[in-house]
Amino acid sequence: MTTTATQALRILVVDDEPSVREVLKSLLEVDGYSVWTAASGTEALAMLESVQFDLILTDYCMPGMKGDQLAAAIKALRPEQPIGMITAYPAMYESSNTGLDCVDFLITKPVMLENLRAAIRNAHAQPPRRASDN
Repeated sequence: MTTTATQALRILVVDDEPSVREVLKSLLEVDGYSVWTAASGTEALAMLESVQFDLILTDYCMPGMKGDQLAAAIKALRPEQPIGMITAYPAMYESSNTGLDCVDFLITKPVMLENLRAAIRNAHAQPPRRASDN
């Protein structure tokens, strides 16, 4: 997946675990994406002031600002921003329905590369959801 279209995609990966950030960054760069990383929701929000991302992938369980809080803050600023949530606890997240209106898709940890690739393709191909669409 190294087409011109994917090379143009700018993806922000937000995760408090350095190893997860670096692995996702490396895998996505191999596929031709331009990838930025942030260690926290606060850092991600600061990056949004200077970079327009095509997709944001955020971990759910982070200290300080959780992924759903970050997604809500981003959607308040940029309602059309595609956001994917990465979580090791999808059943809990889906059953509570907390923050699901602010994310476009869920990816389960451990992240399966083909699932991640498919989710990115689908998110880029479809118009993003807005919180007001639900």
